[in-house]
Amino acid sequence: MLSNYTIIRKPAYRAIGLKWDGPWSEINKLKETIQTLEDRVKELPHAVQPDMQLGLSYHTRPDGFCHYSVYEVTETQQIPDGMLEINIPELTYVVTKHQKGDNIGDTYGQLAFYLNKEGYTPYKEPGVTYFDSLPIKHERYPLDRDKDDPHFEILIPIEKINS
Repeated sequence: MLSNYTIIRKPAYRAIGLKWDGPWSEINKLKETIQTLEDRVKELPHAVQPDMQLGLSYHTRPDGFCHYSVYEVTETQQIPDGMLEINIPELTYVVTKHQKGDNIGDTYGQLAFYLNKEGYTPYKEPGVTYFDSLPIKHERYPLDRDKDDPHFEILIPIEKINS
């Protein structure tokens, strides 16, 4: 099923949470990190949307990726012990939804096809080497998702080709 796509400009924001950096073979440790942060959200009283967990993935390793499991927070939020802060710059994104029951690989494949067809290229941070055709993936997970077959929103930072 072909999804609907929207192009948005999202202002810069601050997020706090946990970092996982590992190979695909240790993906279960990432799931533990995500659950740990979900359990600790009460330590972030200044979360902008405490019912919307963010997953920010950066494919900077050939055997896996770096993932930040975070919540967007206000400037007044202190960083709890064991957590870290990440600041996301203002970026343009293509946004779509992954539906429960759909294949995640198919959702991303259709999204990559859309970007190419519409003349966009995924944004890459200058001076960073990436190992995926969609090098930066931001996902927004509602807390009521089915963890075995989730629905979530996908945001891919993009640039217009030849802009």
